[in-house]
Amino acid sequence: MNRTEIEAEISLLVSQMDSQPEDLHELQLQILAKLNEMRAFGMALPQDLLDLEAQLEAEFSQKKRRSLLRRQ
Repeated sequence: MNRTEIEAEISLLVSQMDSQPEDLHELQLQILAKLNEMRAFGMALPQDLLDLEAQLEAEFSQKKRRSLLRRQ
């Protein structure tokens, strides 16, 4: 798969995050998988995708902490 195809798939997943908030976690995981796929192919990630990755990981960590606090 080439860079343009992967970036198009990431763009589609990001747009689905707005239209399908009930699937947010699954979409986040799919986006992170696509970013890892780019790395596996030796593609450098542009800054906007690195920023997106950091944002998704921060959101995921925050939700995980909230979940753990609720269990206590």
